[in-house]
Amino acid sequence: MAKEVDELARRTPGKKSHSIEAFSWALQAIPTTIADNAGLDSAELISQLRVEHHKEGCIVGIDILLGAVGDMEKLGISESFKVKQAVLLFATEVVEMILRVDEIITCAPRKREDRFWRIGIEKE
Repeated sequence: MAKEVDELARRTPGKKSHSIEAFSWALQAIPTTIADNAGLDSAELISQLRVEHHKEGCIVGIDILLGAVGDMEKLGISESFKVKQAVLLFATEVVEMILRVDEIITCAPRKREDRFWRIGIEKE
């Protein structure tokens, strides 16, 4: 999926391409984290995974037991579309909330009226 998103980023003009590219990197972080957590060489496995994913009809992933790239169909590993869709939608919503909070925090403070004027004391 990251490959397709990355290709979309390359075809998209302007600032939107940066957001799409960041999403692609986030998708690539998933197998990297899985390999790291299993104590495997994630850099080597991810490079092998990228090579395999550029082939037609690719259904490979990381075989944690062997510490190598393996055919997920032969291993009996599958994911339903509904689960993937729900996870991606949830992750996207979380990122959107974080960006909104960050946007609110970085906004300039609003101007406040002078407190002395409100209570009738003249400033010197």
